[in-house]
Amino acid sequence: MTAIEYDARPTRALTATVARDLRVMRRSLASSVIRIVLQPLLFAFVFAYVLPEAGLMGKGTVPGDAAGDTPFSTILVPGLVGSTVITQSLMAVVFPLVMELTPPSSIEDRLLAPLPVRMIALQKIGSAMVQGLIGGLLVFPAVLLVHAEGQAPDVRVADWLLLVAVVLLGALTASAAGLLLGTLLKPQQTQVLFTVVMLPAIMLGCVYFPWEALDEVRWLQAVVLADPIVYMNEGLRAALTPQVAHMPTWVVLPVLAVLAAALTALSVRVFTRKVAK
Repeated sequence: MTAIEYDARPTRALTATVARDLRVMRRSLASSVIRIVLQPLLFAFVFAYVLPEAGLMGKGTVPGDAAGDTPFSTILVPGLVGSTVITQSLMAVVFPLVMELTPPSSIEDRLLAPLPVRMIALQKIGSAMVQGLIGGLLVFPAVLLVHAEGQAPDVRVADWLLLVAVVLLGALTASAAGLLLGTLLKPQQTQVLFTVVMLPAIMLGCVYFPWEALDEVRWLQAVVLADPIVYMNEGLRAALTPQVAHMPTWVVLPVLAVLAAALTALSVRVFTRKVAK
């Protein structure tokens, strides 16, 4: 075997594993779209349509809006898009990986490919990122268009570079965290993960309110800084709704970059050790 042939094998194997994941995703496309869009769409329907139509929520509820004419739906769009990207990226790794590592371990099929174990781990992270980004793209028009009359969100891309950086770093952070949790958790623990960890993280992750709105609850404002979803959503607010008070980008980007790098390195290391046993 020549050196050229040897170098080509990992490339072909990596391409084949990526193609396999895309094929599986395509086969379950309809159910995946419903699963991704339904919850954010319901939240947008209730908060941006039902409550304003019922007269229970109107304009002037957005912190930092001196004129008092910004609808609450403006808050929802970045928050729901961010939480969807995070959740879908995480779930795309956790559930399949937990099942693959459960005896009889189907992960061994992937390990037979002429690829380094680290490359398999990175491929799983990359595949999950793609699914998370697709989730964000599907949710964005849904939550942008569902609102009561006169309650259209004031959303515009103020900084494309910031938007791309925040979305990619957020998806990478969540995918790496998913690889780490999927490697460590047992099947019976996955329900606990989403009930005890993910639900509070989303509810307190500045999805339904900006971080600066917690000024009157200082202890909570400090506590939620441990939640990575906060930085994702605040970064999206800076990029999509700059008129709303948001966390400074010089805080958001470094934190997301450090989290993404640290979780990627740690998850790949833990995964490699796990499957090498």
